[in-house]
Amino acid sequence: MRSRQVTEGKLRAPHRSLFKALGLTDREMELPKVGVVNSFNEVVPGHMHLKMVAESVKSGIRLGGGVPMEVNTIAVCDGIAMNHEGMRSSLPTREIIADSIEASATAMPFDALVFIPSCDKVVPGMLMAAARLNLPSVFVSGGPMLAGRVGDRRVALTDVFEAAGRDGSEEELAELENEACPTCGSCAGMYTANTMNCMTEALGVALKGNGTVPAVYSKRLRLGKESGIRVMELLEEKKNIGEILTREAFENAVAVDMALGGSTNTALHLPAIAYEAGVDLRLDDFHDLSQRVKQIVKLSPAGRSYIEDLDRAGGIYGVMSELHRNNLIKGTPTIYGEDIKLEVEEVSVRDREVIRGFDNPHYNNGGLAVLKGNLAPKGSIVKSGAVDERMLIHRGPAKVYDCEEDAVEALLNKEIVKGDVIVIRYEGPKGGPGMREMLSPTSVLVGMGLDSSCALITDGRFSGGSKGAAIGHVSPEAREGGNIALVRDGDMISVDIPGGRIDVEVDEEELERRREKLVHPHREVRSRFLKKYMKLVSSASEGAVMSY
Repeated sequence: MRSRQVTEGKLRAPHRSLFKALGLTDREMELPKVGVVNSFNEVVPGHMHLKMVAESVKSGIRLGGGVPMEVNTIAVCDGIAMNHEGMRSSLPTREIIADSIEASATAMPFDALVFIPSCDKVVPGMLMAAARLNLPSVFVSGGPMLAGRVGDRRVALTDVFEAAGRDGSEEELAELENEACPTCGSCAGMYTANTMNCMTEALGVALKGNGTVPAVYSKRLRLGKESGIRVMELLEEKKNIGEILTREAFENAVAVDMALGGSTNTALHLPAIAYEAGVDLRLDDFHDLSQRVKQIVKLSPAGRSYIEDLDRAGGIYGVMSELHRNNLIKGTPTIYGEDIKLEVEEVSVRDREVIRGFDNPHYNNGGLAVLKGNLAPKGSIVKSGAVDERMLIHRGPAKVYDCEEDAVEALLNKEIVKGDVIVIRYEGPKGGPGMREMLSPTSVLVGMGLDSSCALITDGRFSGGSKGAAIGHVSPEAREGGNIALVRDGDMISVDIPGGRIDVEVDEEELERRREKLVHPHREVRSRFLKKYMKLVSSASEGAVMSY
């Protein structure tokens, strides 16, 4: 056991003394030490209840014969960070989370780990740390929030963002504000947090139901307890997470992502996790699976069903069973056993409207599409399953803005008209810095009824709650001299989502003339943390990983 490095032998008497200061007995000193990595805080609704989840995990570890030791990491609520300077810090926290866990679990050599994430950057940050440490590991999240209700309509956070962009009454907005987020947990739609928690099941590192069992259900506490028991069994089996995070596991995860129509942020997070696991996962892999998988689940913001409905219908294993029937799941180990196909083939789907078959999909391709062209030579991504059919192919004049705030102001001032293509640049990983999410402009577009006639293109990224022809992660980004920096007001931009193309209709000679005169706008960055991030972060097309 790794923990014996600090518990056995004469030279470890000082170490044992410190453990005894924690209240550990001589008997506990001999037992395996399991790190319980928690992201509890009192800022993020998805994390406010994680103390209870952690206690259930600790009970399971003790039942399995181990000693739980809780450590913590940070978490950011993207909804609260949205549409102001705070959003620049969101994506970079993924790296802080991974680094802090790696440091903690190296300084205290745990024998195994249970990870308790919930919201957006915490799930991938913890998965990245788990891949680096390569110990017996299990993930159990805080679970999704229940949908709210206004009259006879169920609602979630995106409804509030969209209502804020409409010319509705203050009373309507206040009612939504009060009812849209009724419980703890990660916001109720197929947004980034829930997408990534669903990915833990698809990757094989979490128990069945981890991505979909609502936060307020007692089953969530039982999952915690069972996760603690299971990690002790994995320790006994000497099964590290590196045996599970294989190339095939990541392909399964992308396939599930396509079937769900998940958040576009997965195109950043899954490659970053794969990078830490020594697996080369590229945007081309997303494109390939998008051509073979059909979107069979359509949850908010694309539809009117929610994560709780997916759980009732059969959950992620129900989705995987449908993929397996169409030869789209690869055999790979999980925390359960040696072949995930054996675990999903007998799972039944209980609601065929929530989880459809391939003979009746919502969308004949995957719910995410990779677009390339002279505007995005290294790629961009769109949640194609949440795009109005009228906008799958679009051509219109560019309205160009060098930051999110200017674009939102233009929208509110009615400067954007039907047919326009809004370009928001200098919001990439380096240019932002921090690659802010653009839920506010997409929500205002929807609220103003322009999502069926206008496209939005950015080198930044979008919330999982965004919908419409919102194309993000344009690479290379403007700060690195990508062609998005050369677009001018009035340039015609063509978007062909089924064809995988995004182009500015300006010839190469003219683009080169513009490049010679290109001067990046000055953006003062005071944060030392963000200055470091700017220097080290890679392109969005590579997962925005840190290049040390």
